[in-house]
Amino acid sequence: MTRLYILCLSILLFWLIIPASAQLPTRLPTFPGGANRTGGQTTPSTGGKGAGAGGAILDDSTKMIYGPKSTRYFLESDVLNNRKALIIIDTTLEGIHQAHYVERLENKYADLGNLGTALRPVFYESPAIGTQLGYNVYGLYGYQTQTVRYFDTRSPYTNMDLVLGGRGQNRIHFDFTQNINQRWNLGFNLQRMTSDLQFGGTSSTSGSISTQRLAENWNFLVHSNYRSKNQKYTLLAHYNNINHRMADQGGMIEPDTVSGNAINSNFELQPVLTNVNSHEKRNDLHLYHQYVLDTAFQVYNIIDFRSQTYSFSDPNITSNLRPVDSSHPERKPFYPSVYFDSLETNQTTRFRLLDNQIGIKGQFETRGSAFNYRAWLRNRVYGQSYTFNVGRLLPDSTFKTNRFETIVGGWLGYYFPDSLTRATAEVEYLLGRDVRFHGRLESRFLTAGYESIFASPTLVQTRFISNNYQWDHVTRQSSQFQLRGTQHAYGQLNLKVGKLVLSPGLDYYLLSNYIYFDTVGVPRQENNPFSVLRTGFGFEFKAGRFAAVGQGYYTLVSRDVLRIPRLFANARVEYNFLLFKKLYVLTGIQFHYKSAYFADQYMPLTQQYHLQNETKLGDYIMAEPFANFRINRVRLFLKLAHANQDLFNKIYYSAPYYRTINRSFAFGVHWLLFD
Repeated sequence: MTRLYILCLSILLFWLIIPASAQLPTRLPTFPGGANRTGGQTTPSTGGKGAGAGGAILDDSTKMIYGPKSTRYFLESDVLNNRKALIIIDTTLEGIHQAHYVERLENKYADLGNLGTALRPVFYESPAIGTQLGYNVYGLYGYQTQTVRYFDTRSPYTNMDLVLGGRGQNRIHFDFTQNINQRWNLGFNLQRMTSDLQFGGTSSTSGSISTQRLAENWNFLVHSNYRSKNQKYTLLAHYNNINHRMADQGGMIEPDTVSGNAINSNFELQPVLTNVNSHEKRNDLHLYHQYVLDTAFQVYNIIDFRSQTYSFSDPNITSNLRPVDSSHPERKPFYPSVYFDSLETNQTTRFRLLDNQIGIKGQFETRGSAFNYRAWLRNRVYGQSYTFNVGRLLPDSTFKTNRFETIVGGWLGYYFPDSLTRATAEVEYLLGRDVRFHGRLESRFLTAGYESIFASPTLVQTRFISNNYQWDHVTRQSSQFQLRGTQHAYGQLNLKVGKLVLSPGLDYYLLSNYIYFDTVGVPRQENNPFSVLRTGFGFEFKAGRFAAVGQGYYTLVSRDVLRIPRLFANARVEYNFLLFKKLYVLTGIQFHYKSAYFADQYMPLTQQYHLQNETKLGDYIMAEPFANFRINRVRLFLKLAHANQDLFNKIYYSAPYYRTINRSFAFGVHWLLFD
């Protein structure tokens, strides 16, 4: 660790003595992402021997110059929707201190208080149609298919990102890509992420605390894109591997009276579970290719082969069948029951999916307006199996599900002559079952839309067979869950008043046949429709070097089966300046607030969050001061995470029985190399 800090300090001193050539950007982001839609700036595609074709740039002295503008990327959605734009690398300072995943997700997701732990959405999210597995708590820690970057570079491009989060939270990213020739690019991304136990550690014979690994994540992605010489054929492909391990503690057993020493010495607190581990592996082979017969008529094909395996192991469940805390009898046993083996539980769930989409698309223009259309056919073949306590002499410990699904869909977009206004509509229908419709209008001042979804339950909601939980809603003896209905209308205004930008918004959901997990972790369906009303307000103020941005929501839910904090807010104030004529600095403080509510509790065996009525979370403000630096192409940050810990003698929780990580310093360095 000491060598790592010395290396980063050496980099800082090295760049201080080199003349700076870049200017501090003056634009400020829409809170809180720190960048635009994909984290960069768009530039028109020139084709030929320009930047998009891998040509060289020469200055007056014939010296090669490479930088962010000579390395550009695009997303698969850009190709699918025929958007002729490339995006340059983002080198701004805004948002680089938001290294934790919860911060990067705008605090709209919550974890178990530490990096790499199970994530859940704070707000309601519309479901996808078609059969889904329903194991999603670790998925966002990996690279996402829809955000994989495909590059077109004039020189080899390397992106190194190191974050030392304090208290054992560490993350490193390494990306490399290079054009093989003017029309073919190949690259890879590597991520390593770890965090340590914050409570329940072991003590050595000398009395010192020996920390243990809590979460460990490896993520590897290799990507490539190719286009033919006549530009008619385009191929995008990537392989994504996620390997995530977790030591599941089930929360902590709270002492009767919490003293200041107990707050600061988390290792004195006892975990509910010991020696319990889970392991998730994901593999995704993704292929997109298209052929342009004419601008108005193109054919494309998207193929996905995905595999997901989740394993859970508890070698001693006997103690977890009793109340969690004998001094608090209201705390229920961690496992509600045992069906076969009273000594241990070993559960493995496997899911395989082949998704093949074939479609046509095109665009055409008339009198300054433009139309864009797509029509497609998707065939999905999946298989799933549950295996528990293999080798423990159980009568039948394997259950399998296989199915074939066909989805048809269409998409239509109209772009107005002002090039800033567009209207789109999309519909998908799973033959004999699910359906989704989405219409949207976007302009400079207004974004509004309506979405209607009727989606099947997830596989884990439908059936789960294990040593401690059993339910089956697909047999003749048990009534089936109905399609989950979501009606969602939304709108947001974008108003500029002098130096102030205001963004008031409204979301209204009408939910029917909503499926939730009850207080013992078993799925239930709410047959009565209920509504969710969320009003939002965002602002952005900029005056000279000072800026303030914020975002807040007020939410009302008509039934108690869906728990959302009534008040939710993010805010950030910051100030930028130039130091020593070389060092660009952006310093400020960010805040996050949730009102008190009965947040859901996590069950690692089923990988689901479920209702609980024992403890309220929230009703606190978390404050984190930061300072971001840039010297040429090196960016660094310093942040004091959870700076207001222990203020007013409060203990903060991110999930029931999981405390938010204690105050700690975070440091990060982000280095871009373009040659």
